Amino acid sequence: MSMSAVMRLELRRLFVRPLGWVLAALTLAELGWRFVLLLGNFLAMQVRLAALPSGPGFTDMAAVPLLSSLLTGGFIPFGLTELALIVVPLLAMSSLAGERSNGTLPLLFGAGQSARAIVLGKYAALMVWLLLWLALTLLMPLSLAHATHLDWGKLAAATLGMVLLLAALAAIGMACSAFASHPAIAATAAILLTLALCSIQLGAQTAGVNNGVINWLALPTHLEPLLRGLVSTSDILWFVLLTLVSLALAIRRVATEKERD
Repeated sequence: MSMSAVMRLELRRLFVRPLGWVLAALTLAELGWRFVLLLGNFLAMQVRLAALPSGPGFTDMAAVPLLSSLLTGGFIPFGLTELALIVVPLLAMSSLAGERSNGTLPLLFGAGQSARAIVLGKYAALMVWLLLWLALTLLMPLSLAHATHLDWGKLAAATLGMVLLLAALAAIGMACSAFASHPAIAATAAILLTLALCSIQLGAQTAGVNNGVINWLALPTHLEPLLRGLVSTSDILWFVLLTLVSLALAIRRVATEKERD
C-alpha cells in the first residue's frame, strides 16, 4: 500500500463519516449568513463610501471579512479563520489517534507502509477536505464578481493566507493525533495549542511585555498582513516552518511506535 492508497482510504473515511458532512453543513450555513449580513452592511454604506476618494470596497467590507472577524475587525463573529480553529482539530483527531484506539494502526504497519507515507497520506486527505471547504466559501464573494469590483490581488493574498493557515492547523492536528491515545485528547490538545498561538501576543501585551520573540511566535502576526493584502516571505516561511515541524514530529512519533510494535 502506497501513500496515495492511504490518502484515498482516509478521504473515503472523511466523506463517509457523518462528522465531516455535519461540520461542512453547519459552517457553510453560518458563513452564508455572515456573508449576507456583510453584504447588507456594504450596500447600506455604499453611498457614503462613494464619497470617499479611497474608501473600502466590496473586497474590504465583505469578501475578506468573510474569512476572518477578529483579525479584520469585523462586527460579525465567526469567520472562516475562527471556525477553522475548531473544525480542523475535530477532523484531524481521528486520523491517527482513532486508528490507535480502534487497534487498526498495526494493520497499516503490517502492510509495510512507512510512517512517513501514513502521516503524509492522511495529511493530504485532510487538506483536500479543507481546500474544498475554502473553495466553497470563496464561491460566495466570487458569485458577485460580475456585479461588483473585486480587488483580485487582495483576495488572492487573503486566500494564500487561509491556505497556509489551514495547512498549519492540519499539521498541528496530525501531530496531536499522533501523540494522543484517544481522539478527544488529540482534539483538545490541538485546540489549546492553536488558541495559545493566537493569544500569546495578547497575553504578553496585557502583562506589559513587548518581546519580539513572542510577537514572532503569535499566529495573528503572520496571518493579519496576508488578510490585508500584504504578502511577505517571512510570514509564508513561518507557516511553512510550523507545518514542517508539526509533520516531522508526527512522523517521528509514528515511526517510533512502528519500531516498538
